[in-house]
Amino acid sequence: MKPFLLLPVLAAIALPAAADDTAGGAAIVSLGQINGVALACQQMAIASRARHAVQDIAQKTRSNGEIFEEATSAAFLDQGKGLECPDVATLNTRLGEAEQQLRQAFPPAP
Repeated sequence: MKPFLLLPVLAAIALPAAADDTAGGAAIVSLGQINGVALACQQMAIASRARHAVQDIAQKTRSNGEIFEEATSAAFLDQGKGLECPDVATLNTRLGEAEQQLRQAFPPAP
């Protein structure tokens, strides 16, 4: 393929990822927050499910990983300031909503 033909193809490939960046980033932040709270409240099944959602659904990029880790850390530290742990049902509901947002932001490739 000639270089001048390759550029539009690469731009078309990158365009959907850029369009989903805001929605995807927000969903990853939500999952990171849930993960941090779940870790602090010793809800390991919920923490595991949040982590796997990001790993299985979102694009595997350094940026996405950093967003998740930063949100996890901030939520974990906030929870350690004496906040009451939410009940499991509330965390599961929040997690389901965040997973759905992530799926919408990162639809499976056709």
